[in-house]
Amino acid sequence: MDIGALLTSAAINTGLSVLLFSLYSILRKQPSNTIVYFGRRLASLNNRNSRNHFSFERFVPSPSWIVKAWETTENEILAIGGLDAVVFQRILVFSIRVFSIAAVTCLFLVLPVNYYGQEMKHKHIHAESLNVFTIANVKEGSRWLWAHCLALYIISCSACVLLYFEYKSITKMRLAHITTSPPNPSHFTILVRSIPYSVGESYSNSVKKFFTNYYASSYLSHQIVYRCGLVQKLMVDAEKICMRIKAAPKGQSSLKPCCLCGGSTSFKVLTDEPESVKDSFSYSNLNLATRDNERSAAFVIFKTRYAAVVATQMLQSPNPMSWVTELAPEPHDVLWSNLCIPFRQLWLRKIATLLASIVFMVLFLAPVTFVQGLTQLEKLSQTFPFLRGFLKQDLINHVLTGYLPSVILILFLYTVPPTMMLFSSVEGPVSHSGRKRSACLKILYFTIWNVFFVNHVSGGFLFAFNMLSSVGDIPVELAKAIPNQASFFVTYVLTSGWASLSCEVMQPFSLLCNFLKKHLLRNHEDSSDGLVSFPYHTEVPRVLLFGLIGFTYSVMAPLILPFLLIYFLLAYLVYRNQIVNVYITKYEGGGQLWPFVHNTTIFSLVLTQMISLGVFGIKKSPVASGFTIPLIICTLLFNEYCRQRFTPIFKKNVAQVLLEMDRRDEQSGRMEEIHQQLHSAYCQLPLTSHEFCESVHKLCQDNIRGREGTKSGKEPSEVSEPCAVCNFGKEGSIGE
Repeated sequence: MDIGALLTSAAINTGLSVLLFSLYSILRKQPSNTIVYFGRRLASLNNRNSRNHFSFERFVPSPSWIVKAWETTENEILAIGGLDAVVFQRILVFSIRVFSIAAVTCLFLVLPVNYYGQEMKHKHIHAESLNVFTIANVKEGSRWLWAHCLALYIISCSACVLLYFEYKSITKMRLAHITTSPPNPSHFTILVRSIPYSVGESYSNSVKKFFTNYYASSYLSHQIVYRCGLVQKLMVDAEKICMRIKAAPKGQSSLKPCCLCGGSTSFKVLTDEPESVKDSFSYSNLNLATRDNERSAAFVIFKTRYAAVVATQMLQSPNPMSWVTELAPEPHDVLWSNLCIPFRQLWLRKIATLLASIVFMVLFLAPVTFVQGLTQLEKLSQTFPFLRGFLKQDLINHVLTGYLPSVILILFLYTVPPTMMLFSSVEGPVSHSGRKRSACLKILYFTIWNVFFVNHVSGGFLFAFNMLSSVGDIPVELAKAIPNQASFFVTYVLTSGWASLSCEVMQPFSLLCNFLKKHLLRNHEDSSDGLVSFPYHTEVPRVLLFGLIGFTYSVMAPLILPFLLIYFLLAYLVYRNQIVNVYITKYEGGGQLWPFVHNTTIFSLVLTQMISLGVFGIKKSPVASGFTIPLIICTLLFNEYCRQRFTPIFKKNVAQVLLEMDRRDEQSGRMEEIHQQLHSAYCQLPLTSHEFCESVHKLCQDNIRGREGTKSGKEPSEVSEPCAVCNFGKEGSIGE
């Protein structure tokens, strides 16, 4: 591909980006799109009402959203999106810093060496081949290869220094987040799975006997997990409907005509007093706790944070497969459906999902091979001779080589996130954040393999199997292929980077759904039910993949760096705007994504150094090759130091910090209040009240006593799919 094709791709993507950004600045001003672009601020009535009047300003593009995103501070991001949002912003800040250093170094030091690497007659810039600006243009044995080695040292050292300070800063922020945040029920609670079955005894009684026997001084209560079924889903949906009806104005009926059927639905609001709702519903009519529906899992609550951590650090029985303990996730983060999975199935599920992921990666080689065929018009014309005349046209040539391949690859890549999220769900994680982290790793491995490794050689299936059979030859193969694939990855950054940010800020799917709801279904009410949290599992792998491409090509093809730097600057503004205005925070992951970021960055650096070592060997430069080997060793030693110094804080809670928090709460007299809140923290039915949990708890106690021979005076009603409840096995009432 020549510079003309590159400029064609850049012009197309720049035009699309400017158009979509301008369209976004207009659409966000329209009152009907408030739910799409200001979902997190939906409760702010002033924000919506101020735009109900007609004004010419509403239809004029403006950069005001860019200014507001730039002025948002890190503390505001922390308060709005939590520590995970700050970590994601730090990824972008780190990328901007390190690739700014790389751009200055390589554009002024490496690029001239590449351009004048061989004695040749240069054409006009727009007609030059992109290979002229890569290391492939440097002749063998050139003494100027020291410039590439020096640039590699500068980039690697800068990246390691920035990584160290970022890791240190985020570690302090994680500890501060734990100590300064309100009391978190997950710090007092452990999840117990694979509870042994006892004949004639319920799981709830087994848990109570075990922990009162071995943890008598620290055990507070427990909450058994019940089977998730149809009744639970129906009750959650009914709760949401009731909340919508209560939000309607008093004395009015809600009439919503539908243009599809021509009818209307009318709800009459009787009263909004909670007591009337409680009186009209008898909890005693539900038999929610039956032994047949108990699962072998429970949330066990301790009196102190330290006691909960200690309970997870040791085996509870001689059989490691029973009484398995781990720290519980936050109540809003619990993935209740996976708690019912038997613990003994988890290792089989992990193996099955691993095999399924590998099969999916292999099948994905077909579209990658097709895309690579489009980038090599010579082979394409040989395979299809009737296309030779068509492919000789300059415009067709530029579009096919500079724009179409990356677009096709991106369309195929849209199938990856939902597939990997499905695989992660089948694995059986107990939290939503854990499922997202698992999907994030799968997507990251998938994109690095299929987008980076497989795309570098057009052999497709044959190349993939050859690489798997001879791993030691990977650096040499990549050293031969990378300079030739620079054009594809430059256009990939333009298409997948710039255009994807434009689509992210536009939110086309949400915009379409909102248009259909308001203009087709005639529902003009804005509801926050459809709002989603930030998609870390898709955006983090995307950013890390661009980081890998940037490190690899910074020395080999420096022309990619300006386009990559523009992407990171746009991403910094776009994602900051989305965190502030669009996405809601449903649960907090505690910044646990940063170790993934650190490890991937180290992998990118080491891979870049090994590829450079292979290129220096091909170019017959023993001096540059000799100086590269110590750099690889030092990078690996730096990674080991960070792994020993910082990583454990992200995997385990610090006993010193937890003990200080327990003492502070005891001295201030807040511990009793915290204990009262813990009893109803892990209610399996979301959106339910404390009174509901208390009522069901009393009913379940009566049912259990009835099975043991005690007359409770209540006949259990038959429910085929009982819901799970909370507050089992408490030592006494809350007032005691």
